[in-house]
Amino acid sequence: MATPSATRTIYEVSELADILRALVEDALPRVWVQGEISNLSRPASGHWYFTLKDAGAQLRCAMFRNANLHVRPVPQNGDRVLVRAQVSVYTARGDLQLICEHLEPAGEGALLRAFAELKKRLAAEGLFDEALKRPIPRVPHRIGVITSASGAAIHDILTTLQRRFPLAPVDLYPVPVQGEDAPPAIVCALQELPRRAPVEVVILARGGGSLEDLWAFNDERVARAIRACAVPVVCGVGHEVDVTIADFAADLRAPTPTAAAERVAPDIADWRRTIDESRSRIAALLRRRLVLGSERLQSLDLRLHAQHPGRRLFDRAQRLDELHLRLARGLRHAWARQNHRLDRLRAMLQAQSPALRLRAQQHALDQLGARLRVAMRRRLDLAAAQQQRHAALLDGVNPRAVLGRGYAIALDAQGRALTDAAQARVGDVLHLVLARGEIDTRVVPPMTREPESGNQ
Repeated sequence: MATPSATRTIYEVSELADILRALVEDALPRVWVQGEISNLSRPASGHWYFTLKDAGAQLRCAMFRNANLHVRPVPQNGDRVLVRAQVSVYTARGDLQLICEHLEPAGEGALLRAFAELKKRLAAEGLFDEALKRPIPRVPHRIGVITSASGAAIHDILTTLQRRFPLAPVDLYPVPVQGEDAPPAIVCALQELPRRAPVEVVILARGGGSLEDLWAFNDERVARAIRACAVPVVCGVGHEVDVTIADFAADLRAPTPTAAAERVAPDIADWRRTIDESRSRIAALLRRRLVLGSERLQSLDLRLHAQHPGRRLFDRAQRLDELHLRLARGLRHAWARQNHRLDRLRAMLQAQSPALRLRAQQHALDQLGARLRVAMRRRLDLAAAQQQRHAALLDGVNPRAVLGRGYAIALDAQGRALTDAAQARVGDVLHLVLARGEIDTRVVPPMTREPESGNQ
């Protein structure tokens, strides 16, 4: 019988894949996995995809760009590697995969872990404390070197010591610097060399190499022998990027064997320069002292000369002459100022004289009279011209001027001027005003004019 649908829990495939991924990631912490790389793919995105396998199984892996950016060297198919990864599920295919966060070669990784564990343990014991570090002699009278007699390191060290400080003898204690025999030999050299020769400092050195090549200097026995050595130890192992347990245990760490020699031996050229500079400073100081002494002697001589009685009398006489000259100049200037002031007052008095003021007023009055006469003549001329213009205008409108041209003014009995013939009746007496004289006349009927013969 089928189960009712109400009791079923139905998942979409993607939902179940997400649940599985969450369960796997929550249940398993980050793990270290070792295996061989195969099917390595590096697309343009910068992500790496590969399979990690051994003889019995394989797992798909992904290492994203932000995690693989600093992995060197870049792994190849067939490389054995050690990865730190998060176990997850790739839901698109339902595959179990590792999301890698760190990748390193398998063998070197084991060495690095051993290095880290030893460093942590010795540091916890206080073997690397700065308080245990002994100062390196500034001028060592004898230098010991522990390294291979046939390597390049001893050549570089001896060349550097000869160039910088050839005064100090060098004692070489040859040892193997690689392999299983190296650590016991180095420990023995650190113990024996200070006993055999009165060295004041020891250089422990080796040239560059891989981590396995330098492993003798990561030996606990070597570190403890360095701290137990009777004289300070300068460690110059490998190149600048190489760091060993011996570097931490040494009293001074140098990045290379050559640098170790430079740290131990003072530079005699610097001494020469220091001596030359000191000689120059002493000479300059003596010259300056001589100059200052000469200047002080001259100053005292001048002061003595200035205090001489004859000099003082001469100065007083010169001062008296200067005062006399200043007095004479002052009197002349005062006399000149008084004369100038007197001239100015005299000019002011003359300017205020009544006669001058009367003459000035009379002159002004004469000018005003002349201006008045000119103005009167101008006004009279203008009035006469204006009168003539007005008379001409009056003549132009005077009725008698019209009468002089043969016209007359007809007045009725009331004295009113007639302007229309209809105002007069036959028999009325009219008074005619002529240009010269007056006459009376009576209105008669108009006469009938015969037509002129020229008009017939």
